Amino acid sequence: MTRSVAAKALSRSYAGERVLTFLVGLLALLGGALALVVGFGVLGEYRGRRPLLDPLAVGWLGSHATPARIAAIVLGVLLFVLGLRWALRSLRPEPRPDLDLDRTEGAELVVTAAAIADAVRADAEGLDGVSRARVRAVGSRTAPALRLTLWLHEGTDLKAVWAGLDTQVLARARESLGLDALPTAVRLELDTAPAKRVR
Repeated sequence: MTRSVAAKALSRSYAGERVLTFLVGLLALLGGALALVVGFGVLGEYRGRRPLLDPLAVGWLGSHATPARIAAIVLGVLLFVLGLRWALRSLRPEPRPDLDLDRTEGAELVVTAAAIADAVRADAEGLDGVSRARVRAVGSRTAPALRLTLWLHEGTDLKAVWAGLDTQVLARARESLGLDALPTAVRLELDTAPAKRVR
């Protein structure tokens, strides 16, 4: 089992967003460093005293105003579309993949993510000491994973719950789905007792 597959059970991957944010930050840092180098005259005293908008560049833009405007509009629209796509990708809900048990044409058998989650939740709630459970199927159709939250009664034997979860609940899920491995992130919570009214 690769580390990337197991990591899907822990949290949603934001690798793309992190890489893009890092690249934008790196470009901004390099631009700022270049401005400081030029401003302090490291690349020459005359270059450091020149205006921010180079007169030669301003003259060229003035003589080629139409192509410059078209290029600026196209670049602005492109940046807007890329930014909108990035925002939508970051805000979209995490997929809940269904699992293909049989891909034979005409006899396809698909288990939905909701069915997987409900079955594992019912098994987990049957363990001694577990008051309730919440399960979510994540990952992909070819490499599914689970996120499991258990609420335990006060005084529950944690080792017994952990052993039952591994040898009964998750083993049954792997066997039923025909999987050699089913990465699972488990979170344990202490179930709060209902508040008593004082008379």
